[in-house]
Amino acid sequence: MIADVRARALIDSGSLNVLEVPVDVGSGPPVVVLHGYAMRPDTYRGLAGLLAPRCRVVIPDLFGFRGPWRYPEVLDGFTATLDGLGLDEVTLLGHSFGGGIELGFASRFPGRVVELVFSDTLAVSREWGLADEAMRHPLGLLGLATPIAAAAFARSWITHPRQLIDAAWWGFTSARDGTSEVCAQAGLLSHVLWANRDSILSRPDGERFARELGASFTVASAPDGRPIDHDWMFQEPDLFVSHLEGLKLDALAP
Repeated sequence: MIADVRARALIDSGSLNVLEVPVDVGSGPPVVVLHGYAMRPDTYRGLAGLLAPRCRVVIPDLFGFRGPWRYPEVLDGFTATLDGLGLDEVTLLGHSFGGGIELGFASRFPGRVVELVFSDTLAVSREWGLADEAMRHPLGLLGLATPIAAAAFARSWITHPRQLIDAAWWGFTSARDGTSEVCAQAGLLSHVLWANRDSILSRPDGERFARELGASFTVASAPDGRPIDHDWMFQEPDLFVSHLEGLKLDALAP
């Protein structure tokens, strides 16, 4: 109910740049989750529930944007959304495609960032073949997805088809263009988490991205040694939270 009231207040503000905020739970240090390509905020609700006892978890809809999906406008909208929620300083947690928005905001407003966590993302890179695949064969990606991801993916293509095409084109044609170095030079605390069997993105590419950021690089592992794949952030939220705890984030401090 609190999340609905906060989101409604943003929508009623009349700003064309404000994103929808379906998930806003907990209290304390704000942690903003940026979801993956064609995913939905509700997909990460299990993760939000685990974190909510220790922090405020906000998950905006990166495709719940009025008008065409254009990176500068979406980044402006993300910033306006944080402003509308009164979030001056945040910890950002970006998954896959969401890492591009995370990196853009952090390079633009390093003073507003407490800490950065990138999960299985290259945060925009020509090495990211997923965007190319999404543009050519969007339905084919369902074969790579878990049931949870497949359901979110299908629903997003029904509700935001044009925006997803626009976003895929941006992801395919854009590069980091020095934004990683900007964050590194600003001295931002950054961490890259990587599934040990990511079937979508290459671990060496992730390691290179972490070096550009000056970030720590952690390969996810499970106690039983099972393989961890790209969607572990929402598919195995307990395991993901345990890895976040290992980073000793300020937002999760006792």
